[in-house]
Amino acid sequence: MRLSAVLKCAAFASMLTVAGAVLAAPNSPPQVSEPVRHANLAVYFIRGVSSPGAVPLTLEEALAKGVAQVRETSNVNSLEIENTGDAPVFVQAGDIVKGGKQDRSLMVSLLLPPKSGRIPIASFCVEHGRWSQRENEDAGKFSASTSSVPSREMKLAMQAPMAKSASVAALDETNTRQQKVWDGVQTTQHRLASGIGADVRAPKSASSLQLALENDKLTAARKAYVDALMAAAKDDDIIGYVFAINGKLNSGDVYSSNALFKKMWPKLLTASAVEAISHRSESAGAPPATKDVLAFLAKADAGEQSQKALNFGVNRVTAASPAAYMFGTVKNDGAFVHKNYVAR
Repeated sequence: MRLSAVLKCAAFASMLTVAGAVLAAPNSPPQVSEPVRHANLAVYFIRGVSSPGAVPLTLEEALAKGVAQVRETSNVNSLEIENTGDAPVFVQAGDIVKGGKQDRSLMVSLLLPPKSGRIPIASFCVEHGRWSQRENEDAGKFSASTSSVPSREMKLAMQAPMAKSASVAALDETNTRQQKVWDGVQTTQHRLASGIGADVRAPKSASSLQLALENDKLTAARKAYVDALMAAAKDDDIIGYVFAINGKLNSGDVYSSNALFKKMWPKLLTASAVEAISHRSESAGAPPATKDVLAFLAKADAGEQSQKALNFGVNRVTAASPAAYMFGTVKNDGAFVHKNYVAR
């Protein structure tokens, strides 16, 4: 059933020009629905017309099918990824890959073409302390990507622009970001312990964020959120969502098509639910009004813009405003693949 009180999102109606490239809006102005709620989590769906073209596999799908490989390089902040299949593969910033010498989170969103060959991809360790094989896992590669980083602070640590100076080298910036990510893992584990009343750290690797997310009590607590909200995204015109926790806007994701959104939705909802659980001991407020969601998106899109070329004709676009960031994955022709919005 379509949700009520749908409002037009004028923020998307125009084109966003970035460093000489054009970030194309969806085919028609998207709309934002009234929130669907469970406990302290409120979800707003973004509706619009899907762009034409093939729908890529997600990294989770590609790893499960054996048509993508993520390999260890023995460099904490760089892995190697390859698409060996016949369909493109979408990789989203914040995807966690499990295995190797340490579990990692991938830093950038990109689109891998079929038969891509091996390429480097930036990463951050989300398991401080291990640098060897874990039980029966393969220390040379990563077996799965079922989870995404469930923390606004960690998303910002990985992606938000940092102040530059002549004395700050790229390695110093990477090290600073990595320390913030490690701090974020510990903070998330402590918050989750408070949220469910039990330690989520795994005995076989206490520093692993991925293993903490697999904790049985956390899984049970998360299920209530997922059961309440999963089916709300069934409509075929939904291309993204924004969520708020305890009455505060947190993050959101918009995709080029409903089909790609639906593939990502279980992972997105799970991460949102985990983050909500980590804050449920705090005071809850009323969900923001839809006009506030529209303003959140519009201000992020209109922020100070920069662009960086990735691989295979894909660019990473960043727009920074005082209230929020937009991190976009955009093809050379201006067609957008994915936008991630994060409140500051």
